[in-house]
Amino acid sequence: MNAIRTDSRTGVFAALRQTPRPVVYLLVGVLVNQLGAFVQTFLVLYLTHRDFSIGQAGLALTAYSAGAVFGTMLGGELTHRLGPRSTIIAAMTGSSVLLAFIPLLATPGMFAVLLAAVGAAGLVTQSYRPAAALMLGDLMPEEHRVMGFSMMRIALNGGAALAPLIAAAVILIDWNLLLWLDAASAFTYAVLALLLLPKVTAVQDAPEPAAERRTGYGVILRDRRYQLFLASVLIGSIIYVQYTVALPLNITADGHSTGLYSAVLVTASVVLILCELKITSYVEHLRAPLVGAVGTAIMGLGVAGYSFAEHGAAPILLATVVFVLGVMINGPTMFAYPSTFPSAVKARYIGTHQATFGLGMALGPTLGVLAWDGLGSGIWPLCGVLGLVAAWCAYAGMREDKADTSESEVSEKPDVPTDMEVSDEADTDAATGTAVSTVKSGTGA
Repeated sequence: MNAIRTDSRTGVFAALRQTPRPVVYLLVGVLVNQLGAFVQTFLVLYLTHRDFSIGQAGLALTAYSAGAVFGTMLGGELTHRLGPRSTIIAAMTGSSVLLAFIPLLATPGMFAVLLAAVGAAGLVTQSYRPAAALMLGDLMPEEHRVMGFSMMRIALNGGAALAPLIAAAVILIDWNLLLWLDAASAFTYAVLALLLLPKVTAVQDAPEPAAERRTGYGVILRDRRYQLFLASVLIGSIIYVQYTVALPLNITADGHSTGLYSAVLVTASVVLILCELKITSYVEHLRAPLVGAVGTAIMGLGVAGYSFAEHGAAPILLATVVFVLGVMINGPTMFAYPSTFPSAVKARYIGTHQATFGLGMALGPTLGVLAWDGLGSGIWPLCGVLGLVAAWCAYAGMREDKADTSESEVSEKPDVPTDMEVSDEADTDAATGTAVSTVKSGTGA
């Protein structure tokens, strides 16, 4: 999984040209869905507009976030059993139905029902992510797998950057349109998946002796290296979210204008969207443990640079650039890493990774506010230290020590054929001119 890659570096445009058409369709669906992802960002404002109290709105957001964390675990299991295409279709269809009904339930007298619907919406909406990640990892050429995950991050970040602008216009017309457009974007993704994504079969567990049979997520509980990787993801996501939680508190406390924080957000988004693919082209052929560790350390040190926020805008913007550089280095590689595991366990590894990332993003705001209240600007050196801890966990968790493979539960699993249904006859990819296996494309039948 982590063997040294000796391939020469491939440029961004060359990698884009070699991207299979089904991957393009997958990424377009991700972008369309993200363009309408209004619920988590605007749920509190929407519910207070509909005469709910701030406490009720906060509780609803908590329900959605909790549902989202468990949804990625559910998505991993559904992907394992049903296959990625079917999981995406089911998740996006279910999401569209639940989101469309939320405006009908948004009355204070129906708060309990609304809370259940919002939690279910979070559960269903996020369950598509492991399926999309697994399909991307399987369809993308191995030498460009990391670049593929970088493309997916661009689609997610691009959609997240444009969605608030769309929402600002929609709110002027009708607040309920936020939910209905979110439902429409999810349903559009379901239709795209039905018509354009390749059909795949669910992966069945490899037969094992009854005494050694491991079911569900038990294999991950025995994989100590992967647990270190997950620890890095959890710590790193908590650090990551502080630039949207503790940093604005710090900027306000130092007497800077809120416009400076807007400049930070714009800087981070622009640098990510414009530079991540290029950065990935340099690091995708390096050893994954090294890339994960170095990127995580740089991210933590960039956040630690916010310690100099009192000295003006320049140190804050410089620290933001360093922080984003670390995210661009480690992000695609660490998101691609779970897709390198054997097919029999891959979906669950991906689901666990994304659930851990979501948990960190959910816990980060609360922990950040508590740390700010207790430490003030001392939160930034703490983030720097935690970044180094997360970097060590990434390196130790992602490296493959052949002498210790007997301790890894995953390495004992035989690799099984990919879950793609492919024909034995080779075909030629019209885009690349290379011989590839023919994948059955979805026709909606």
